[in-house]
Amino acid sequence: MTAAPRTFADARRWALVGAELTFDAVAGLDDAGYAAPSALPGWTRAHVAAHVAANTEALSNLVHWAATGEPTPMYASPEDRAAGIERGRALPAARLTAWLRRSADALEAGMDRLTDEQWRHEVVTAQGRTVPATELPWMRSREVCVHAVDLATDVSFADLPADFLAALCDDVTAKRAAAPGPAVTLRTATGSRWELPGTGETFRVTGDLPAITAYLTGRDADLRTADGSPAPALGAWL
Repeated sequence: MTAAPRTFADARRWALVGAELTFDAVAGLDDAGYAAPSALPGWTRAHVAAHVAANTEALSNLVHWAATGEPTPMYASPEDRAAGIERGRALPAARLTAWLRRSADALEAGMDRLTDEQWRHEVVTAQGRTVPATELPWMRSREVCVHAVDLATDVSFADLPADFLAALCDDVTAKRAAAPGPAVTLRTATGSRWELPGTGETFRVTGDLPAITAYLTGRDADLRTADGSPAPALGAWL
């Protein structure tokens, strides 16, 4: 892993960039545009947009928890989370876009109000991890940056900040290292390198940073190994 450690300020900046890219991706989408397939199997663009908006409100719940000390889970239950996405993806285009913007504005305003002490308060994520509230901007930046690409409009991984991509590769590599999978060494032309430990043969893959990030996050990147064969498939991320 080669990226410089990500900072709180980095994560807040990336979250704003990702939100703007998401707004750009949905700008002008009508009902038919939202009904088109996204880059995620089985999901339309409306599913992705509804997921982002619902996740934004869920992060606002954690901001409330950090601000007040009142335990406020991201979602009432996994079933409630899924139902929220289903309700959202059925909204008319204008209402779905408005929900994306309204939830984003509320989250940013809530984070802006947190004091230094409140940012250090611990909250619990939907995956059951206990983290300081300072982790929330990073959680937000991953959601909006990656899903801006998943909306399958004109946004690609190449449009995301390079320092975000490197930090995301570090994050994903660390998570994948804890799970069994193929052994892969990934390298960019500029010398950045990430390694996925595994058993058996080590696959050596070279590509640009956006393509490597897409691959590590389970998106189609069409990367090849040194002998020209496709890079091994990875399991789901997050």
